[in-house]
Amino acid sequence: MSEGSVVVIGADGMLGTAWTQLLQRRAVPTRALYHPGFDLLRERDVAELELGGVRAVINCGGWTDVDGAETDEAGATALNGVAVGRLADRCQETGCLLVHYGTDYVFSGEADAPYPVHAPQAPLSAYGRSKADGERRVWASGARSLLVRTSWLYAPWAKNFVRTIAAAAKSKPELRVVDDQRGRPTSAEHLAATTWALVERNIAGIVHVTDGGECSWFEFATAIAAAVAPECKVLPCTTAEFPRPAKRPRYSVLDVAKTEALVGPMPRWQDNLADVLGRLERLSL
Repeated sequence: MSEGSVVVIGADGMLGTAWTQLLQRRAVPTRALYHPGFDLLRERDVAELELGGVRAVINCGGWTDVDGAETDEAGATALNGVAVGRLADRCQETGCLLVHYGTDYVFSGEADAPYPVHAPQAPLSAYGRSKADGERRVWASGARSLLVRTSWLYAPWAKNFVRTIAAAAKSKPELRVVDDQRGRPTSAEHLAATTWALVERNIAGIVHVTDGGECSWFEFATAIAAAVAPECKVLPCTTAEFPRPAKRPRYSVLDVAKTEALVGPMPRWQDNLADVLGRLERLSL
């Protein structure tokens, strides 16, 4: 394993928190960068980023408001595309590994089998286009990079589907959740740990990291509600019945075979979810 510190950008976000906790447990020297002290949109911040002795830059920052991007695609692209390109250029200048996170939303959702890492980009939304732009800029930079695509991220902290459904199930007798969008949930802690395992193996290129298995949002919500409020009834509905500004892919299951060949099987989403929900319940006591 190579020596050196790790820089975590967006260290106070959902994934950034998982990263800082992981690196602290492993006693890895870490420089955590928080917004607004460090702003990816400020060219000077990126240009002056000190990377001497740094083993890897973990970019957990970015625009994550999928629906909001529909009315400000320029803003989403500035952060998820242009700023990422500048960061990649900075890493290329210094020879530092860039770990950057992508999304299942760069694909069209029209497939009927898991998307391999080199499937063509065909995003449906402004958010997806902004993330696809970032991917292209990373590749164009020539930086040594590990692009990790993931999907349906959740954790015991921050705003995410698991915490939202858990809270709603405790306060409402009935929930309606779309059943015609299928993908793979991903624990942020599992994502950070698996990414670190890839970094330790000096892996570069594109990989997909998710929990194991797949489900619809309805199936995911049903499992959450059953664990925290079994009396709440979860009913399936269609995407058309629950319209959103941004179009979501119908099928966005990511193929994790390459990653599993490198680091072993992905833990089942049901197991990762149970772990997260158990801690949520203890925190609420």
